[in-house]
Amino acid sequence: MSHKLVTILGPTASGKTALSVAVAQRLNGEIISGDSMQVYRRMDIGTAKVTAAEQQGVPHHLLDILEPQQAFSVADFRDLADAAIADISGRGRLPIVAGGTGLYISALLDEYDFAATNAADLLLREQLKAEYAADDGEALYAELQQVDPPAAARIHRNDAHRLLRALEVYRSTGQPLSASWNLTEKPQHSRYQVACIGLTCPREVLYSRIEKRVDIMMEQGLLDEVKSLLKSGVSAEAQSMQGIGYRQLVAHLEGQISLDEAVELIKRDTRRFAKRQQTWFKRDAQIAWFDITHYPDQAQLLEAVLAEIGRQFGED
Repeated sequence: MSHKLVTILGPTASGKTALSVAVAQRLNGEIISGDSMQVYRRMDIGTAKVTAAEQQGVPHHLLDILEPQQAFSVADFRDLADAAIADISGRGRLPIVAGGTGLYISALLDEYDFAATNAADLLLREQLKAEYAADDGEALYAELQQVDPPAAARIHRNDAHRLLRALEVYRSTGQPLSASWNLTEKPQHSRYQVACIGLTCPREVLYSRIEKRVDIMMEQGLLDEVKSLLKSGVSAEAQSMQGIGYRQLVAHLEGQISLDEAVELIKRDTRRFAKRQQTWFKRDAQIAWFDITHYPDQAQLLEAVLAEIGRQFGED
């Protein structure tokens, strides 16, 4: 494929949303969400979903396309994003993927083989869930470390959804999930002509931004959002409800922890998630990194990013 594509990547709370909108306005672009949670309807606050006001008239794709009860995979994302890119490019506009779900972005840009991940054995899935519940996943994580060390290195011990999915793939196919990733230290972005932009900042700055954002989410009504989802019939076990912010508040509503404890866990888990995002993206030498603290205002950052996009597209 020869479509041009801009990706704006980085850890949560690094400012991707505002920058992607500004870039789209300047380059006649449309934005494709690269976030694994923003596909869900009625999950707005906890996913930091871009609001209509923040979109500033720029078309956005892959937002609010599923009900919270529905599953969503990396293969689903790539298929939908490919279609959106073709549509946007076909109308003479520039597709811009903005997000922080590293596996999704890599799957879109690189050649992945999803053949091993398409089988869904419901009986096996229920068996794995039962095994997980028996000891909070301790034995399953030990199994993953044995049968698929690369996946175990990337999947957090407490990430139940990804842990179960990795073992589902292994037990149903005999092949490790990591075999389908086809990752290298320097991915060759062969599917598109891509300009990769990354946002970063010192850890203490990022963590402060994360904690402020969680506080704002709570002020905006994240707890009520979780209550509403549960009241509408969304299962606490649904894939969507395993997202950061949702699972901690579910634990509070079930009486397992206090509200203050839930908020602190959201902040802690978001910091850990941001660290994993940074680790994932660091492997890609093609990403041009911009430390947001080096730019006094958004306008200067935008000009620097636009110049880098032009350079990567060979337009300078």
